[in-house]
Amino acid sequence: MTARQDRCPECGRRLHESRFDTAFRLEDDSERLCFDLRGGLCLQCNQLFADPDDIEALGLRRGRCVFAIESDSVLRERAAHFAD
Repeated sequence: MTARQDRCPECGRRLHESRFDTAFRLEDDSERLCFDLRGGLCLQCNQLFADPDDIEALGLRRGRCVFAIESDSVLRERAAHFAD
């Protein structure tokens, strides 16, 4: 995330930056799953702000994120860190 994207554009609070597993609904009502997508979650507004370059590269510019959860790989990394 860039410095400009480290805060929520709605409320101005700091975003929780991580990687997320997501589902995007496309214009034709189909859905596409994306794993390990970089982004920032506003815990106040419950909005995910994904890296625009990633969205463009994945062809999701006209898609709408309908589900996001912090990636399991992030949770495993945290667990390994605490186990050390």
